[in-house]
Amino acid sequence: MISDDESPMSHDAPNHARADDFLTLVRRAQRGRIKVYIGSSAGVGKTFRMLQEAHQLVARGVDVVIGFVETHGRPETAELVEGLEVIPPKKVRYHDIDIEELDVDAVLARKPAVVIVDELPHTNPPGFRHRWRYEDVEELADAGIHVICAMNVQHLGSLGELVFRATGVRVHETVPDAFLRDADQVVNLDISAEDLIERLRAGKIYPQERVEQALSSFFRPENLETLRELALREVAESIDRRQVSRHEPQGIGKVMACVASRSPNPGRIVERASRIAGRLNTHWYVVHVKTPQESGYRLDSEAERKLHDVLEMAQRMGAEVVKLEGADVVASLLAFARGHGVEHILMGRSLRSRWQEVWREGPLIRLIRAADDIDVQVVPMSPASPNRPGPA
Repeated sequence: MISDDESPMSHDAPNHARADDFLTLVRRAQRGRIKVYIGSSAGVGKTFRMLQEAHQLVARGVDVVIGFVETHGRPETAELVEGLEVIPPKKVRYHDIDIEELDVDAVLARKPAVVIVDELPHTNPPGFRHRWRYEDVEELADAGIHVICAMNVQHLGSLGELVFRATGVRVHETVPDAFLRDADQVVNLDISAEDLIERLRAGKIYPQERVEQALSSFFRPENLETLRELALREVAESIDRRQVSRHEPQGIGKVMACVASRSPNPGRIVERASRIAGRLNTHWYVVHVKTPQESGYRLDSEAERKLHDVLEMAQRMGAEVVKLEGADVVASLLAFARGHGVEHILMGRSLRSRWQEVWREGPLIRLIRAADDIDVQVVPMSPASPNRPGPA
C-alpha cells in the first residue's frame, strides 16, 4: 500500500539523492535548469514532492522560493508551504472573478537560485506577456533561475487525441512535447489506480461532495490505468531521447506533417508527427500548401478557422510551421521535403473513398508513388471518437 502522498518514483533515486542530483545541475548551470514532476492524474503527489524537495534544497543552503503553488485545500500539502519563502502572486480580475497568477516580474526581481512553479499547463489571462505558464517558466530559466515544476501526462500536447479516445475527456490546456524533451530532469510519480481511488474516497484529492462524480467520470479505473501507462512510457522515452542525443550521430531525418484546409481532423496528423519526432529526437515541420482554389474568398470561414487553430497548435507543440503556395500540392510538398532533409512524411487519407483515391490518383497516391526516397505514413482522418484505443 502506498501511504499518503508517498508515491514511489520511477527512474529516480530516494528523496535526498533526488535533491542532490538537482543541486549538482544547479551548480553547473548558467541558464536555469528545468525539472518536471509528471504524474498520471491529480492527487499522485506532485506538489507535495516539489515542496519536499524545496525544503531539502533549503537545508543544503540553496536559495529557494515558491513562485506559484496550488494546494487544492490539502492539509498535508499546505503544511509544507510553511517555512518557505513565497513570492506573492499577481492578483487580477478576470470575468468578474479575482484570480491569482504567477508573478514573473517579481520572481525575476527577487532572482532566487530555484523557484517552485505548479500547474505548468495553465493558461494565463489576457494582458500577460505569455499566454501559457510553461512560457513563463522558460523565461525564468533564460534568466538563469532554476525551476522545479509539475504537470499531468494528459496535458502533453501530442497525447490529446489518444487521451480523448481513451477517456472521453478533451484536454484544452497543453504543454509542448519539446518542453518535456528539453527539460533537464523528468520524474514520474507512479501510483496504482487502486491506491489513487482509495485516496480519492478518503477526501485527499477532492472534497467529499465531488468524489462520486469523479469516480463515475475521469477517475474510472480503466482511465487511470491508461494514463499511468502513458506517464511511465513518456518518462522512459524521455530517458531514451537523452541517450540518443548523447551517443547517436547527428543528421537523423526530419519529420513533416502535411495539413490540408478541409481535413476533418488535422490535429491527429500533428499529434502523430510530434510523437514520431520526439522518439527520433529530431526537428519537425507542419506544412500547408495553399492552392489557387483556396484563395481567401473561396475558403469558407469555418475551414479557415480550423486551419489557423491547428497551425497554432502545431507551433505550440514545437513544430516549425511552413505555409507554401502552389498549384501542385504534391510537387510543393516533395520539393520542400527534399530541400530540408525530411525522411518521414505524414499525410491524412482523403475524404474520398479509397477506390476514388486510387482510380483518380489523388494527392495521397501521387505522393506515395513520387516519394520513393521518403517514408510516407498515412494517418486515418475520420473524426475522433471517445472509444478506448488499442495499444499505442
